Amino acid sequence: MRLLVLGTGGMAANHVQHFGAIEGVEVVAAVDVDAQRVHDFAEIHRIPRTFTSLAEALAWGEFDTATNVTPDRVHYATTLALLEAGKHVMCEKPLAENYPHAEEMARAAERSGLVNMVNLTYRNVAALQAAREMALGGSLGCIRHVEASYLQSWLVSKAWGDWANDDKWLWRLSTRHGSNGVLGDVGIHILDFASYGIDSDVLRLSARLKTFDKVPGNRIGEYELDANDSMTMSVEFGNGATGVIHASRWATGHINDLRLRIHGDRGAVEVIHTIGGTSLRVCQGQDVDPGAWTDVVAPPVPTNYQRFAAAVAARTPVEPGFRHAARLQRVIDLAVQSDAERREVSVPA
Repeated sequence: MRLLVLGTGGMAANHVQHFGAIEGVEVVAAVDVDAQRVHDFAEIHRIPRTFTSLAEALAWGEFDTATNVTPDRVHYATTLALLEAGKHVMCEKPLAENYPHAEEMARAAERSGLVNMVNLTYRNVAALQAAREMALGGSLGCIRHVEASYLQSWLVSKAWGDWANDDKWLWRLSTRHGSNGVLGDVGIHILDFASYGIDSDVLRLSARLKTFDKVPGNRIGEYELDANDSMTMSVEFGNGATGVIHASRWATGHINDLRLRIHGDRGAVEVIHTIGGTSLRVCQGQDVDPGAWTDVVAPPVPTNYQRFAAAVAARTPVEPGFRHAARLQRVIDLAVQSDAERREVSVPA
């Protein structure tokens, strides 16, 4: 597999490190509109060729697969161009800025027959995979209630740097720069975490979004800080379970924490994933009456990068694909609508 890296921002290094460790994968080129940045990136990661436009890279064409690590607003046009050129594509989340674009990308991928994946990175969490097996295997019984949260504190701490002086954070706070706020940035992760964990999509939702004052006038340079900072969502899943999903960048004390609780009529499972580690615990059988919980060790699982590379080698579909990401984008768009109209909305099948 000859891999092109499109975009050389923060996540790109992660992609190169993971793909570079996979046997049979060769990172052959990198693309970025910033000539100095792509040059420096290629030097650090020993990538032989660089380009300052995707058009130049496609004209060269000596690659069969691309990983798209561009900003959200660039995913649509660049991914469609890659598919049109016959390249397999892994795209960073979200697939697009809105559902119509995401749907178009999913259809294009399906027509092409090419391998496509969206890098919803928390599929790499072994505890989530184990919790899903429990839910699907019936040991929890009928799933009744789900709790899911993704909490960050970078607006109230400097654990990841000073957001007010760094473009890589500021664009995430500005709708004009392509951000759907915490809803689109990490909300998509926790929606996937919950729906994948119980193998059921959101059927109905009621959402509330909140943008808090951050600086006088809520503007820093070219960035108007108007994207949502916190979201809460009440949902009903297709399997009949009800749930609450929320995310925030104002969660003091939580640097980057995901939590999922799945409650069935015969048992429950909890996943907590933080930068410090992951825990998995269950309550079932004789432990249900006293409400006792037991820690469980989840076996290792392949990463998205490994599964994508294997799918390209075998020319077989892999999840989470573009179609799944488009469904998640529809939920995100409807959450914005729900908040604006202050009402519950249904998610079309």
